[in-house]
Amino acid sequence: MATSQNRVELKGSDRAALPGGQDVGPADPNQQIEVSVLLRRSSEAGEFPSAAKLGAQLPRQRKYLTRDEFAKEHGASAADIEEIRAFAAEYDLKVVGEDRASRTIKVSGTVRAFGTAFGANLRRYQHGSGAYRCRTGTLTIPANLESIVQGVFGLDNRPQAKTHFRLRKVQPGVHARATAVSYSPLQVAKAYGFPSGANATGAGQTIAVIELGGGYKPADLDTFFKSLGIATPKVTAVSVDGGTNSPTGDPSGADGEVELDIEVAGAIAPAAQIAAYFAPNTDQGFIDAVTTAVHDAKLKPSIISISWGGPESSWTAQSRDALNSACEDASTMGVTVLAASGDNGSTDGTTDGTPAVDFPAASPYVIGCGGTKLTISGGAIGSEQAWNEQAANEGATGGGVSDSFALPTFQQNANVPKSPNGFVGRGVPDVAGNADPETGYNVVVDGQQSVIGGTSAVAPLWAGLLALINESLGANVGYANPLLYEAKAESTFHDITSGSNGTYSAGKGWDACTGLGTPNGSALLAALEGK
Repeated sequence: MATSQNRVELKGSDRAALPGGQDVGPADPNQQIEVSVLLRRSSEAGEFPSAAKLGAQLPRQRKYLTRDEFAKEHGASAADIEEIRAFAAEYDLKVVGEDRASRTIKVSGTVRAFGTAFGANLRRYQHGSGAYRCRTGTLTIPANLESIVQGVFGLDNRPQAKTHFRLRKVQPGVHARATAVSYSPLQVAKAYGFPSGANATGAGQTIAVIELGGGYKPADLDTFFKSLGIATPKVTAVSVDGGTNSPTGDPSGADGEVELDIEVAGAIAPAAQIAAYFAPNTDQGFIDAVTTAVHDAKLKPSIISISWGGPESSWTAQSRDALNSACEDASTMGVTVLAASGDNGSTDGTTDGTPAVDFPAASPYVIGCGGTKLTISGGAIGSEQAWNEQAANEGATGGGVSDSFALPTFQQNANVPKSPNGFVGRGVPDVAGNADPETGYNVVVDGQQSVIGGTSAVAPLWAGLLALINESLGANVGYANPLLYEAKAESTFHDITSGSNGTYSAGKGWDACTGLGTPNGSALLAALEGK
């Protein structure tokens, strides 16, 4: 039985009601659930190694922490973990898992016990065909935990994110538009000048893909890679919070995302290992999937590709901060994180139609990936513009200015406009690649030949490129954002100067549609080598 304590609000925990949902009553008080409690970094080793200090250091000049070093120096402290153990016992909860590196403590118990422990009124909400356990308002914690606990995730299990891929509405041969074309990932890589040859296979690299549903079928992967004359890469499914590789048989659903991610990244870097981290589509699942990949000391991903997200406003401050913190952790260990910028133009699908950016692409520790419409002629770029097929209801590249993250140092000279509310924020995206479903990628999903576009394809495309670059350098690029904005590296982009995503237009230099542009892969490698 819990004793009387002074309690305080958990900062950033305020949560609105599920939009469009209907409250149908209290959650089952006896239901057993598992919650993730995120703790502060340990201060035992002194100052956290800010990624900003890496600045314009070239990859071979950088000194990254190993995962073991990070866990020992900046993981959760034993004393803080003990405080959570005592708190859990006091409220009839049980600690069922501890991960010092990711600072995540897993706690199980009943809905009733969690409601008391965190001052949460947990309700059932009906939304469409689904029912979810939801909460509103802020959480509270004992005052002695105020500086220790950074976030509590899993009390609310509403869907957090959406995929950012677009299945071409009309498949080839079935009255497709006369202008519609499609490419293999290899054709796109050639047009973008990706490194090629015996030393450009991604050997020694692990690419992590974050998946919040669906799955892949080995037979699909074998069919796809055989069509390219490539051996199927090694793919490992990693279960997080009970998520599993679970194909649904619906290529228009999450399976399309999963197989697109694997096939695009694997085609570019066939000798790289691909690790697919499967988690439930909740804020808890999303955060835990990323932290698991970042701190995975067994598979050791060097690159993380994320093709899921949602408008910044759809995240609580604590969940946004937690995921951003995980990406900052990655930056200190030489892990590059990429995220799709969204497929709904400058509004990012917000219901009020105001400009918004997608998260986690908006994190300053993430390379935000926007989209273009690419036509290839003679194996090279024929034409390219910002992707916008909204008139045909086939999406447009996301991009704009953050309302949550301040303008980072690396964008100080990029002429990022203020956000619509006047905030001097981070500009999204950083880079771009082919994403229009009308110039989409030939892939195999659920046994079907499909053409898929969306900024979901751009993140794994860039992940594959960076795997090739890491292999060639013999060092991880890691936190690449400052390097991409350096003048020498900037000259290695194909600047996109036409098209728009609604509010913003493409133009010379960085823009809020296509960022710095699309890559000249071999030139980017040379710049990162210091040549």
